[in-house]
Amino acid sequence: MNAKDIILKPIAAKDANNAIKNLHYSGTVVPNSNLHLGVFIENKLEGVMQFGSSMRKDLILPLVDGTKWSEFIELNRMAFSDKLPRNSESRALSIALRMIKKHSPFIKWVVTFADATQCGDGTIYRACGFILTGIKRNSQLAINPETKKVMHKISAFHIGKEYEHSQWDKLDGFQLRYIYFIDPAYRARLTVPELPYSEIKARGATMYKGQRPTGGTGETDNAAQTNEQTEGASPIVPLTQEATK
Repeated sequence: MNAKDIILKPIAAKDANNAIKNLHYSGTVVPNSNLHLGVFIENKLEGVMQFGSSMRKDLILPLVDGTKWSEFIELNRMAFSDKLPRNSESRALSIALRMIKKHSPFIKWVVTFADATQCGDGTIYRACGFILTGIKRNSQLAINPETKKVMHKISAFHIGKEYEHSQWDKLDGFQLRYIYFIDPAYRARLTVPELPYSEIKARGATMYKGQRPTGGTGETDNAAQTNEQTEGASPIVPLTQEATK
């Protein structure tokens, strides 16, 4: 088997959520996801990508001047099984982007974030041609002292556990923001600098499979939000139920 053998197709939210809980390092889902793509090999679901509305669209929207409210989408969650062949991740993401372009042509760009506090700095995004637009030292993710689990600041606030002045330990590391332009014309509208990939190492933000070298304290263009839980998603036109290689 190789990466060319994978098949992508839309799946039910329930199936996608179950897979994310089993495969994603966080073990959590994003409720605002409304496009769920399954990655299959030999008819077995071995990966999932979930897209949906950003938690704070009002903050993300200005990143690309003139973007209408429904013209961008966020890759909220992405997780793959070790059973997938080499290079399956980048191939699956490339196929997903083509599917969005074909079935939802009003979507002009995709934003996503790499969590370099627990996972990685976005190797897959760079392999697929995403543009690096932000590197921010983490200030949003911390460990709940009661459950010992990682929570986002906003999630903590909603359950009455605001941690700004408490004993919560914030995770060390960075959040990186990436953008992919489905419509290349929108790239010229980018309102923040395009950062060279080399800036990741320069800023000490490198991480791969949860391992991060020490050193580096800077940040560039604070990423406005991370892929965290929210409600009130704006649905997009669903993809047809077709398999795509």
